[in-house]
Amino acid sequence: MLWRRHGVRLAIDYVSEDVPLDTAGGIRNAAGSLRGTGAADPVVVLNCDILSGHDLSAQVDLHIKTDAAVTLHLVEVADPSRFGVVPTDSTGRVTAFLEKTPDPVTNRINAGCYVFRREVIGQIPAGRRVSVERETFPSLIEAGKLVMGYHESAYWLDVGTPQAFVRGSCDLVLGRLPAPALPGPPGPSLVLAGASVAPGASLAGGSVVGAGASVGAGATVFGSVLFSGATVGEGAVVRDSIVGRGAVVAPGAVLDDAVIGDGAFIGPGNELARGIRVWPGVRLEPTSIRFSSDV
Repeated sequence: MLWRRHGVRLAIDYVSEDVPLDTAGGIRNAAGSLRGTGAADPVVVLNCDILSGHDLSAQVDLHIKTDAAVTLHLVEVADPSRFGVVPTDSTGRVTAFLEKTPDPVTNRINAGCYVFRREVIGQIPAGRRVSVERETFPSLIEAGKLVMGYHESAYWLDVGTPQAFVRGSCDLVLGRLPAPALPGPPGPSLVLAGASVAPGASLAGGSVVGAGASVGAGATVFGSVLFSGATVGEGAVVRDSIVGRGAVVAPGAVLDDAVIGDGAFIGPGNELARGIRVWPGVRLEPTSIRFSSDV
């Protein structure tokens, strides 16, 4: 498959796994689609659940300059106890990969973007589960191979939860992470082609209204993502939430930190909050669920 945009031409191959192969096993499984044959050729690998504004070209330059086996993007986080941490020496060389601990020795973590020497990928065992964090990287360090850390404090977000996905989407729309993928200038909201927003409706907080979606008069949508064909009725309130394709939020319903599956129906008088998830196709009749007192 060929992809062209902004003067860039990419060939895209899709590689499937018969069984899950973990982080390194998946990389090894896709190696047959790599172009080029040089043992030292740099190969960039990115986790699919991150948003990052770091300078990838600078990471690749460091990798080539130091002739590293692998170069990792590292970021600093406020609470490193939620992650495995990656200590480095004064030159930036990675000295260990440490699992989650209540007392981490550093606040720098693996940010999910790697530059490999091609030959290192070829050394990953094929056809079985292999983890880069628990097997590949520690083995390289133990063998004395150079594993470098590239630290940069640019925008970075792990979008592995619905709440983080919404935050990342809003940050893109608001311009906190400049990106050519945004189909328009940054602003308080993004309304895609074919969507309709009635007079008196309020859109803010980086909300996205997907293609063919509609927002009724007097409705409030703040910091949320409405997928294509979704409907938010008159006077409804949607905050920090996801509304799936073709789902309906009836007039007067309230969503606050909720995830509504494709094709679901949320009847009037419902109040959904605190991370609640409604499965695709589910129908909630009027006033079925409330999170606040009527007193």
